[in-house]
Amino acid sequence: MGSGVSWVIRTMPAAVPLSQRILDAAEAVLRRHGLEKTNVVDIARSLGMSHGNIYRHFPSKQALLDAVAVRWLHAVSDPLEGIADDRARPATERLRAWFDALRRAKRRKVRDDPELFQVYHGIVVAMRDVVDEHVNTLLGQVERMVADGVAAGEFSRGLDAAASARAFLQAMSAFHHPALVMQDPPATEEDARAVFGLMLAGLRAGPA
Repeated sequence: MGSGVSWVIRTMPAAVPLSQRILDAAEAVLRRHGLEKTNVVDIARSLGMSHGNIYRHFPSKQALLDAVAVRWLHAVSDPLEGIADDRARPATERLRAWFDALRRAKRRKVRDDPELFQVYHGIVVAMRDVVDEHVNTLLGQVERMVADGVAAGEFSRGLDAAASARAFLQAMSAFHHPALVMQDPPATEEDARAVFGLMLAGLRAGPA
């Protein structure tokens, strides 16, 4: 293994928890070698330790890869939580900010680092329960904002918040589903504004 990854990992602050350092090292090795060629020995070597230290935190290579994928998904959903729960702002404003934050986060991950994204995508596809949890987290965030909007009179009183959240997420799939974000040409800012405007009009008008 080249010295580049090893140097980066070994110079991280000692205050960073070892489990976090292991995940960072795994990500660096995955980026360098890909999913199939990544092994625990190389990850341990990049940290200057034995592979036994890795197994004290992660019982297997698969458990380590699962943790990497979960962290990747949380890097998307966790910042959105603060937007969804910011009740100092109207629901409409929060939904717009949430919509923009999600689509930009997914676009960055997919288009700015395509090699690493392919690695993550391969891990995540095999972890349906983790993917389902991620989607349910996003749905829950949208449902809370819709419910707040209904309670405040911003949206139609006739809305079912859970059903509306599912429709909202499906309608914006072109901006967050990996297979669609990777398409060329990608959806434009004008597309995003148009889709959000239609969704907002629907929330205000309510069911037909």
